[in-house]
Amino acid sequence: MAVYAIGDIQGCMDSLERLLGAIAYDRAHDRLWLVGDLVNRGPRSLDVLRWAREQGDAVVSVLGNHDLHLLARAAGTAEAKRRDSLDDVLAAPDRDALIDWLRARPFLHVDAGHVLVHAGLHPRWTVAKARTLAAELEAGLRGPEWKLWMSQLGGAAPAWRDDLDGAARVRALLSFFVRVRCVDRDDFEPVTDFDGPPEDAPDDAVPWYALPDPAWADHAVVFGHWAAHGLRMGERWIATDAGCVWGKGLTAVRLPDRAVTQVKSVEVAS
Repeated sequence: MAVYAIGDIQGCMDSLERLLGAIAYDRAHDRLWLVGDLVNRGPRSLDVLRWAREQGDAVVSVLGNHDLHLLARAAGTAEAKRRDSLDDVLAAPDRDALIDWLRARPFLHVDAGHVLVHAGLHPRWTVAKARTLAAELEAGLRGPEWKLWMSQLGGAAPAWRDDLDGAARVRALLSFFVRVRCVDRDDFEPVTDFDGPPEDAPDDAVPWYALPDPAWADHAVVFGHWAAHGLRMGERWIATDAGCVWGKGLTAVRLPDRAVTQVKSVEVAS
């Protein structure tokens, strides 16, 4: 059995089909780890969701910020954005089944020394603590009052503290699990106004994974979210987002030997 981590798909079903062919994916034997952002900006979000749901246990997918945006639109707590390509999902006859499937996805997956997350982790979180914190979010999103829970997500996120509660705690957790790229090197607060390559980061900012002695460092973290970062690997991290929706590439990294398969994107965002 092979396990592949695949970068942000964002509705790029044609590129995904090309990549699955390149790795000779067989759902009976292989496992796919999807880093989140299954949907939005690419042209076939509905097809990606239907495909992922049909794979059953062969696919593990964590939630990304675009996935949460789809859920917020379905819940009526967010308006459409200019580049959204979600209308086909929201109008689909199987919309409710797809939304329920998506909101049951985890924010964190841990197995065999690897952690799968969309964006990143706080440097003071052990993997065990991160799992506990992710479970808090998952309980709210999977519960009967999930639409009310979604209404908490708007607004700025405070810096993470253990004693946060309510909507502030939810937003602070999501600022790492689904949104972080760089953090302030002194107080670890996410730098929200920078999404360029790490080499161009402000002097006081550092990629979230690059701070010394992070508490999660007994695992290797697999993440996406950062298209300008691109496919790169460090000893304890694997960045998989190769910018497929921007006309670049879609990547599969085979775990644990880190063999890379990449296909050229056939989609470009509107």
